[in-house]
Amino acid sequence: MPTPTVENYLKQILMVTLEENGPKVAMGKVSTDLGVTPGTATSMAKNMERDGWLTYYPRQGVSLTRKGRKVAMNMLRRHRLLETFLVETLGLDWSEIHEEAEELEHAISEKVLEKLDEFLGRPRYDPHGHPIPTRRGSIQRPSSQTLQNCSAGMTVKVESILDQESDFLKFARDKELLPGKMVSIIGSEKLADVITLKVEESEAFSMGFRSAEKILVVTGN
Repeated sequence: MPTPTVENYLKQILMVTLEENGPKVAMGKVSTDLGVTPGTATSMAKNMERDGWLTYYPRQGVSLTRKGRKVAMNMLRRHRLLETFLVETLGLDWSEIHEEAEELEHAISEKVLEKLDEFLGRPRYDPHGHPIPTRRGSIQRPSSQTLQNCSAGMTVKVESILDQESDFLKFARDKELLPGKMVSIIGSEKLADVITLKVEESEAFSMGFRSAEKILVVTGN
């Protein structure tokens, strides 16, 4: 059985793989996301390769094996179902549930997880709009379009929020940039790195491209 540390690595590598839709994940990205030094991440990757969880490519990155992807998908399912439970059932704010789910996901049994999924009505998305993997390990691919790439005159719907930091989630909530909300793009100034938008009936506001690229959207009504 994998240790909680191995589970964290596997889940994070899977999340980046899904986000970037690429064959390999750079070790620098892994170390940054997990808050460890590049040397620590590389040593861990080599140990995980020895145990069959992933394949390590020197100076290129890592990719999950079938064995590693299965565990990673299960951990992602646990995390997102727990986040949904914490918000919908316990009433926690969506900006504070990530750390709580990080702690609980390693302890919950498969039996309790299945009952939790049933209790919640087998949700397809977590509170941040991220797709929840099925029990069999399939997952809906997220949109590849960010708010940053939208042009003036477009109307889009918020699909999910990529940044899990509480400060950014609070900002998104305050501006009503929530999954399911319709957003009208009023202007986009690439030289100034600023996009101006309006969320449904709220007042128009501007935000930087670096923040806009953390929000995935889909076109349509």
